[in-house]
Amino acid sequence: MRVFDLGEMKAFPYECREKNVFYQVKEFKTRIVELPPGGEMPACQMASHVIFYVLDGEVSVTANSATAELKEKQCLITGPATLSMRTEKGVRLMGIQIVKT
Repeated sequence: MRVFDLGEMKAFPYECREKNVFYQVKEFKTRIVELPPGGEMPACQMASHVIFYVLDGEVSVTANSATAELKEKQCLITGPATLSMRTEKGVRLMGIQIVKT
């Protein structure tokens, strides 16, 4: 068992996103994602299931052609998809990628 303080974790920019992974095993990996106001994550094809949980801020997440607006304390769960996100105010979230079996 491990406890993580998500509020204290440093988040690196998208270009260094692998440094944001704070836990990884064969079945899943977990990372912190942080985007500044006006920031975005470009479209990427995810072969895994994904959970995004908003810790702070707001974000618009697009999975394939469907878009959802998420606020603090909300989460999005999706199967494998092409994902992108954009935020006007800034966002800090936890992302969990779960291997598709």
